[in-house]
Amino acid sequence: MSKIKFKYNPKTLDYDVVQVTWKRRLLRFLSFASIIVAIAVVLVFVVHQYFPSPKERMLMRENENLELQLSMLNKRADNLTSVLSDLQHRDDDIYRMIFEAEPIPDAVRQAGFGGVNRYQDLKGYSNSELIIETASKLDKVSKQLYIQSKSYDDVFEMAKNKTEMLASIPAIQPIANKDLERMASGYGYRLHPIYKTMRMHTGMDFTAPRGTDIYATGDGVVELAETGSGYGKHVVINHGYDYKTLYGHMSKILVRQGEKVKRGQIIGLVGNTGVSAGPHCHYEVIKAGVKVNPVNYYYNDLSQEEFDKMIEMSSRSNQSFD
Repeated sequence: MSKIKFKYNPKTLDYDVVQVTWKRRLLRFLSFASIIVAIAVVLVFVVHQYFPSPKERMLMRENENLELQLSMLNKRADNLTSVLSDLQHRDDDIYRMIFEAEPIPDAVRQAGFGGVNRYQDLKGYSNSELIIETASKLDKVSKQLYIQSKSYDDVFEMAKNKTEMLASIPAIQPIANKDLERMASGYGYRLHPIYKTMRMHTGMDFTAPRGTDIYATGDGVVELAETGSGYGKHVVINHGYDYKTLYGHMSKILVRQGEKVKRGQIIGLVGNTGVSAGPHCHYEVIKAGVKVNPVNYYYNDLSQEEFDKMIEMSSRSNQSFD
């Protein structure tokens, strides 16, 4: 039953029945409907703004997975860059130096890619920065790998018909890995064990039991086989091509001056003669009259992991054995 509304009439001092027209009823209905629609719109906006739909949640999860994969790909690109950097170092500082070839300039190795809009299509996404960074790294690694591949082709060509040279250049350790006790000291400034002062250590010390075999590291001719006050019983081999090697503190010399030797031939035994703090072989590589770091001349002997370990071991100790 609908309610009857009354309105006070001051003229008649009585209450008159209020007549509601259909227009008034329609206006009220439209006002009520407008309020409902407005509330609904607000609710829908709030829900969509702060509560993602199932489809949006699925897309968000996919986006998170893609971002994680991109991040992992980015780290792999960093690892590849590190490995490539080591290959470039070996190429420039070892292989090309051996063949007396100029290293590849950094400007060529690190050359970028032209065009400021190269990654324009990758912009505008929520993770565009990560995508562009990863793409840039992969592009750079790809180009550097191509340059390195071409460089190795050049090195291969240089190596042709140079069998004698390759056999002569120092390329192995003077002490076999199975006989090594530890790497006592590497190339560089070290504390002298006898004089207790910092001195330039111009070689590497290989500690091994007394009497351990010492090997020639390349073909050549014995230039010196004598006893001295510093190196004790020592041997110097002239390999030609501006290379010489020195082996110090032997307990016994097994070659004579003027004798031709082959790489891997036993030339003496580990000892403790001369100025030495314990049984070891002091080994030097002399290139064009300059004593250089021997660590770069074990490429016939060591894998990449062994080479890295050798560098770590040789730099760990701050004191030499001689």
